[in-house]
Amino acid sequence: MSRIGRSPIQLPKGVKVDVKGLTATVSGPKGKLTQVIHQDISIDLDDGVVMVKRPSDSRQHRALHGLTRALLNNMVVGVSEGFSKILEIEGVGYRAAMEGKALVLNVGYSHPIRFDPPADVAYAVEDRSKTIIVSGIDKQVVGELAAQIRKTRPPEPYKGKGIRYRGEYVRRKAGKAGKV
Repeated sequence: MSRIGRSPIQLPKGVKVDVKGLTATVSGPKGKLTQVIHQDISIDLDDGVVMVKRPSDSRQHRALHGLTRALLNNMVVGVSEGFSKILEIEGVGYRAAMEGKALVLNVGYSHPIRFDPPADVAYAVEDRSKTIIVSGIDKQVVGELAAQIRKTRPPEPYKGKGIRYRGEYVRRKAGKAGKV
């Protein structure tokens, strides 16, 4: 069996899982998430524990087993704790600011770039306009928004200027060799 798929999901206090037909709904203190699950995969609910089962050992069922369990676990963690991605801005004159709930980036273009947050996602700017925190309950949406923000000005290899994830290593290159 799948190592990921066979491990149980422990439900924290205040989190409730509902399965109706092919739809799984997880609700908790931070919000509510819904996911459509494959028709061959079954979900068993016991007091505080969720188990994902598969009908056979075929390749597709093994893949769906682990995927479904991982998606459900991410939903449980999202509605109880939430997810966040931290981005850092490097470069002279590069900065981020908040306008209401929207994020505004000044990263070397002739115009500021504005990101309006979707529902259940919040932006925060800290550390003198050099750190951006994207937080929300849906792991996929938070990761996608962080990737879109990073894509506006990815870190370049010569001076390291740009937007990067916290802890991301940017491989540096040597510049032009000067006259000797």
